[in-house]
Amino acid sequence: MTVRHPEKINKKSNPIPKKPNWIRVKAPTSSLFEKTKKIVKKNHLITVCEEAACPNISECWQKKHATFMILGDTCTRACAFCNVKTGKPNDIDKFEPYKISNTVKDLDLEHVVITSVDRDDLDDGGAQHFVNVIKSLRELCPKTTIEILTPDFYKKNKAQDILSEGLPDVFNHNLETVPRLYPTIRPGSRYFISLKLLNDIKKNFPFIFTKSGLMVGLGESKEEIYQVMDDLRSADVDFLTIGQYLQPTEKHAKLEKFVTPEEFETYKKMAYAKGFLMVASSPLTRSSYHASEDFALLKKIRNKDLSSH
Repeated sequence: MTVRHPEKINKKSNPIPKKPNWIRVKAPTSSLFEKTKKIVKKNHLITVCEEAACPNISECWQKKHATFMILGDTCTRACAFCNVKTGKPNDIDKFEPYKISNTVKDLDLEHVVITSVDRDDLDDGGAQHFVNVIKSLRELCPKTTIEILTPDFYKKNKAQDILSEGLPDVFNHNLETVPRLYPTIRPGSRYFISLKLLNDIKKNFPFIFTKSGLMVGLGESKEEIYQVMDDLRSADVDFLTIGQYLQPTEKHAKLEKFVTPEEFETYKKMAYAKGFLMVASSPLTRSSYHASEDFALLKKIRNKDLSSH
């Protein structure tokens, strides 16, 4: 039996509040869900859909959409919001890029999202493995567009040089929350390191779409969210996702508030007003939710902008 977050065992318990009626998650019933699950399991792959207990797994897997988590299932950090287990990671599976490419081919995906745990134990933070996965996908699935959701590569100075060897179509790194809450919610991370990563990727590779995401309901104020939007636009980030934090267990960060659909709509309007090309803002929005459809729309928006100049 796997023990999740053993370092949180002695922390105080935060009772999980009852979900409001606007947060409804359907149970998986479709044959397509089972087919997707079978294909993923056949190659012994890890998905963030399962590891992070994503509320949208039923909808996404019924559409044959899955977000693959590389570099193992054990994270070297212990973010207070995350359901992925923390501990000493296993060795990297050198065959993982091939396994993922074959699975993407079997699923016939138009767009794939690749994420990972934090691997502070590796000299490059796992950057080379991301590149290996991307190169394998380009070779075996040349028509599939690729989105990566990466760690911050904190103190991994060569990571960006390595990433340039195999570029995705979308580069995503989530800020997750407002800077005031970083010491308690993301204690192993630094807000401005994450922001700089997004800024540097866009500066060095302006043709790549950049993307970031926020959770709300952790005690942040609207003014703080608006400031993060401004920071992201200063880094020329194209796409913002905003979703409700859902507390995984009583040992995780306390859920302070269920944000209403109306408030999410206000955030969306404000983000568009600040200049984001694309905004997804709703209680169940997650980084890779509707990623394929959103990427297709992003391309149309950019092409329209280019043709108008």
